[in-house]
Amino acid sequence: MRLGLLFFIALMAFRCTNNQPLKEHSKPLIKASLTNNLSLVNTSKSPFANLQAVGIRDVTLTKGFWAERMKTCTETMIPEMWEIYCNAEVSHALRNFEIAAGKYEGEHKGAPFHDGDFYKLIEAASMAYATTKDKKFSQMIDDVIPLIRASQREDGYIHTPVMIEARNNPRSEMEFRDRMDFESYNMGHLMTAATVHFKATDKTDLLEIAKKAADYLYIYCQKYLDKMAQNAICPSHYMGMIEMYRTTGDPRYLELAKQFIDIRSLVKDGTDHNQDRIPFRQQTKALGHAVRANYLYAGVADLYAETGDQTLKRTLDKIWDDLVSTKLYITGGCGALYDGVSPNGTSYKPSEIQQVHQAYGREYQLPNAAAHNETCANIGSALWNWRMLQTTGDAKYADLLELTLYNSILSGVNLNGKGYFYTNPLSNQMGLSFQLRWPNVREKYISYSNCCPPNTIRTIAEIGNYLYSKNDKSIWINMYASNELKTTIGTDSVSLTQTTEYPWSGTVLVTINQAPEKAISLNFRIPDWCKKATIHYNDNVVHMTTESSSYASVSQAYKHGDQLKLVMDMPVVLVEANPLVEETRNQIAVKRGPVVYCLEANDLQQGQKLADVVIPATIELKVKPINISGSELIGLTGKTKLIKSGEWNHQLYRQVRLGSEAIDIQLIPYFAWANREDADMSVWLPLDR
Repeated sequence: MRLGLLFFIALMAFRCTNNQPLKEHSKPLIKASLTNNLSLVNTSKSPFANLQAVGIRDVTLTKGFWAERMKTCTETMIPEMWEIYCNAEVSHALRNFEIAAGKYEGEHKGAPFHDGDFYKLIEAASMAYATTKDKKFSQMIDDVIPLIRASQREDGYIHTPVMIEARNNPRSEMEFRDRMDFESYNMGHLMTAATVHFKATDKTDLLEIAKKAADYLYIYCQKYLDKMAQNAICPSHYMGMIEMYRTTGDPRYLELAKQFIDIRSLVKDGTDHNQDRIPFRQQTKALGHAVRANYLYAGVADLYAETGDQTLKRTLDKIWDDLVSTKLYITGGCGALYDGVSPNGTSYKPSEIQQVHQAYGREYQLPNAAAHNETCANIGSALWNWRMLQTTGDAKYADLLELTLYNSILSGVNLNGKGYFYTNPLSNQMGLSFQLRWPNVREKYISYSNCCPPNTIRTIAEIGNYLYSKNDKSIWINMYASNELKTTIGTDSVSLTQTTEYPWSGTVLVTINQAPEKAISLNFRIPDWCKKATIHYNDNVVHMTTESSSYASVSQAYKHGDQLKLVMDMPVVLVEANPLVEETRNQIAVKRGPVVYCLEANDLQQGQKLADVVIPATIELKVKPINISGSELIGLTGKTKLIKSGEWNHQLYRQVRLGSEAIDIQLIPYFAWANREDADMSVWLPLDR
């Protein structure tokens, strides 16, 4: 009784201190006219965002790298995964909704977050419709929306594991009984999918389902604030709720999003596993389960864009600095350990040491063969950095976004779009004497944990939305790809065409198709890897810079036919890691532009071993067109050394053997590994100084 009274007093004090009480439930306040063709993450009216994205229909990829990836996504990835999700013999994604709606009898099958996987695929199909106008995508979604609606409770709650159990056992305990049930996570992905679907199709039927779910969470949070705090596993609902606010204009959703962050301090017996051992505003490091962490950071960045709460921004800055300085793979991958401990195993009291799944790990702990780097964690990083870019306009966030997209996200799906990785290690050894927790084998459907494939699919489907940002006076070109842009800045129409062979070439040509009579600025991102860039305006050099990780601005009253050409030096570079990273000491990795390269044993001669290859510090690597699995790529070739190590014969140690021979090697983009026969692979290679 006394404990209950103390908690009530503390809760009231918390509400008074934060001065953010939840209002009484009222009728949803919706804008008289919902605005469609908004951007994917719509910060157009966010008072503390410096930039906004272009509309989801504003960019058309025309040819080249991302157009090819998009073609694979719309023609193979979405249709095949949709077919799998609708096949109850393989996946229960759709069947779970059918059982929850009473159309079939049976039990829930699959992970508790499987509803969210299906919502991610709906989001991808919505984007495919927005970019292709192929009615098959809108029809796919139209066919399942009535089923989703029928599985939703009248009060708005929707989560098929609970709904199915309630049908099979009406006396069973209901919602939010176990924080690992992922109810809020699933509803968060429903909200995000619904806002994208509305923007892509002008239809509000899925949005109405998401509104009911959002309203349910609003009411539930008023009644059970502490219980809601305990149920924020992988908080996609932070992003989802704020995008619902931006789409509908209902202020209760922003109010609730603020509460979601504040009530995290009410969690009892919190853990780094879910980033609630320490109140969020007191955190300084990237900790715990990397997917959950990055979803949290992305949601907080959204909230900062709406509120300007500097305590949130300062915390995000500290965590971001910790990540990029001590815990980030060269590929942009993050979440190094399948199983780790926290807080870093520094206590002599075993009771204070927590097991942490899919963990960030401690500083400089970056294993290669055992690297976890779950694709969802890497996508979470992209979501976070995209929001930080929109909020600040700082190119460093676009640098990390691009690095992650080209390497640790694209590596999660093979080139033909038919097989997926759950983890993204930086080396693969065929002769390991133990079995990895997640084998390095691409799978069409990852049983139980198929969260990464639909997440990858929606990310590729939405790639056009990351290329540009804007405000009332300027266009920011964040990433380079051949495309056509038709958008507005302020009340003026702007249209341009971008032509490039990026990421294989550093030359980008921008042609103005339409522009206002007044001067506007085109801001070209100069990536962190570029040490020299030149911008030409109608064949005249107008800008030269050696300032990496910045935007170079060209302001002009443009007219139809004007051309700007960006030329970025794109040399091959050898990269070394901080020596505190034990696993890569005295080794190098190879980068060219945003692309990280690797050596795959498929490109060695018979009898040559990848482990025997040594890279001279003076090596000259030249670009070479290659074809892997039908995809035209750029490889790197050069002469290196092969140590004559012989066989080890189960020896643990032996005297060094001297002698080597010169051989030719070919490196391939890291994202393209595991698209041929299974073979050894490594990003990091021994250096011969």
